[in-house]
Amino acid sequence: MRTLLVTIIFVMACSPILAESAAERMHEATTVFNELMRTPDKGIPLELLARAHCVVIVPGLKKAAFIVGGQYGSGFAVCRAPRRNAWGAPSAVRLEGGSFGFQIGAESTDVIMLVMSRHGIKQLLDDKFTLGGSASVAAGPVGRSTSANTDAFMSAGILSWSRSHGVFAGISLNGSTLRNDVDENRELYGRSLHNRDILMKNVKPPAQAATLLSSLTRLSPREVK
Repeated sequence: MRTLLVTIIFVMACSPILAESAAERMHEATTVFNELMRTPDKGIPLELLARAHCVVIVPGLKKAAFIVGGQYGSGFAVCRAPRRNAWGAPSAVRLEGGSFGFQIGAESTDVIMLVMSRHGIKQLLDDKFTLGGSASVAAGPVGRSTSANTDAFMSAGILSWSRSHGVFAGISLNGSTLRNDVDENRELYGRSLHNRDILMKNVKPPAQAATLLSSLTRLSPREVK
């Protein structure tokens, strides 16, 4: 009975996310990315974006708690297309995690991750992987003037940031899982596709992704080796 109660509460907390369409979520992801990149004093260092192989954007990650805490969010991963050094088609992903404890409350947080290593790309192509487990993850530095030559950049496969209540900061996502969202991809592309099918092949991006890809190309037209 306790398990059923917790499940019902968690599903109710996440229902606004589930009710959105893929197109609406793409618009939210684009808005989050553009807003964060317009804040030079507290944004993601452009040098890191230039060195990133992929970008993952999860708008409105939900954190809800009543007896058992949890988090759930849907977003998109975009990688530089193989052999073309341009940003390719986005793949839908889910970010999931949980923590036990007596907590009551809810919070919505925007999350952005940069995949900085080839190993990080390999993990992203799996159907599911654990952040901080098979792929190292660290809180990213904040501020355009911040040097990208940090221990986090040198050692972490993935760097992560969050924005909540207007505050933007690095965040640790250790223990959370990232998985591909085949249903969302089907809505975007009209057929069932996995991360590997989209991120590593010459798939035509959906029209809904045009603004996001344009922003990525403007800010980071090519990868710095």
